[in-house]
Formats: sequence, structure tokens, C-alpha cells
Amino acid sequence: MEESTSFFATVEFWVLAAFVIFFIVIGKKAWVILTGILDGRAAAVRQEIEEARQLRDEAQARLAEIRRLQREAHREAEEMVAHARREAERHQKAGAEALEATLARRREQAMEKIAQAEADAVREVRRQAVDVAMAAARKVIAEDLAGSSGDALIDRAVVELPTRFH
Repeated sequence: MEESTSFFATVEFWVLAAFVIFFIVIGKKAWVILTGILDGRAAAVRQEIEEARQLRDEAQARLAEIRRLQREAHREAEEMVAHARREAERHQKAGAEALEATLARRREQAMEKIAQAEADAVREVRRQAVDVAMAAARKVIAEDLAGSSGDALIDRAVVELPTRFH
């Protein structure tokens, strides 16, 4: 005869009950451990995300700063080029003016030398003309004063000499 046993009196029930109690006790601890691990991992992921966000923000700030510095450097380079062009133009004008002044001074010196050479040439021509005239006058006087007419001319000049100095 089979004895009717209640479900609670069977081994299967108690194995199942022990298994459920085991999982409830261990499950709670495992759940706490698992949730702690998962919460820790989630916190670590959130921290990594925050660090990545901060790094991205820093990178964007640095990029903005670099772009600003690049714009400033470009502007400064343009100013330097413009300044260099102005200086080159100024030096070119100054050089042209100095060259023009030098050419004018040299032209003036050349004109002065030409005028001096002309004056020297005129003096030389006059001196030679005087020498030629004196030689011609000596010759004419020597020819005219030779003889009796020359003696009369000398006598008359000697007589008039005292009256000419008063």
C-alpha cells in the first residue's frame, strides 16, 4: 500500500526548499556583490565619461586658444610684411632722393669744373694774347723807334713825363 505522503514530506520538496533557501540567502549576498560590482563599474564608467568630457573640453579650449594664437600670429605677420613694405618703399625713396642729390651735386661740381676750366682757358688765351701783343708791340716799337723818328718820340715823351704825373 501506498502511503499517501504529503508533498511537504517528500525529499524532493525539501531539496527544492533547501535549493530555494540557498538561492535566497546566497542570492541576496550575490545580488549585493553583483550590484556592488555593477555599481562600481557604472561609477567607473561615469567617471571615465566625465574625464573624457573634461579632456574634450580642454582639447576644445586648447584648439580655440591655438586658433586664436594662429590668427594673432597671422595678423602680426601681415603687419610685419606691411611694415617691411613701407620701410622698403621709404628706403627706396630715400635712396632715390640721395641718388638725385648726389647726381645734382656731381652735376654742380662738373659745371663748376667746366666754368673753372673755361675761366682758366680764357685767362690763358688772354695771357697768350697779351704775350703776342707785347711781342708785336716790341717789334713794331723797335722798328718804329729805330732811327731819327724814334729819338724825337723819346725826347718828346721825356719832356711830357713830368706833366703827366701831376
